[in-house]
Amino acid sequence: MTSFVNIKYSTQHPGVVRAESAFGAVRQLGQAFSGTRGLATLLLSAVAAAIMVVAYQVMDSVTEGHLLVMWIALWAVAFAALALFAGAARNVAARVKAGLDAWSRSLAEARADQRLWQAARNDPRVMADLQMALQRAADAQEAVAAPVAVMKAERAEPVSGAAVLRAYHRSYI
Repeated sequence: MTSFVNIKYSTQHPGVVRAESAFGAVRQLGQAFSGTRGLATLLLSAVAAAIMVVAYQVMDSVTEGHLLVMWIALWAVAFAALALFAGAARNVAARVKAGLDAWSRSLAEARADQRLWQAARNDPRVMADLQMALQRAADAQEAVAAPVAVMKAERAEPVSGAAVLRAYHRSYI
């Protein structure tokens, strides 16, 4: 008689499972990091540091007896500045990031256009493709512009022949 033994062994190595978990945590940490948030923190720190420098200059002129009170006031000013400018710093950081993204995108597009133009100058097939694409774009633009022109002409008042002749005579006589 045959008997089967089912032993439940793990199909995965525990070290591999721990390593995959660690890599997943690092990946989530990288995805959670936002360039805008980091830039906002940097700007906010700069504003707070500037305010602290001004407060330190004021504190430096005060006598030594009130030093602890002035340090407490200095840090209160710093935290108030952080709270006050947090939203503005976040907005500025978002705008700077969007501007830099648009700038780098425009540079990449310009480089791609230059490479395509070089390829078109060296290969007549690519040049023919570009010419056909430009012709299709012009045809599509005319197709869109033609109904608009017809609609404008239909809305306009009919022009009588006398008005056209008067304009002609006025211009050339």
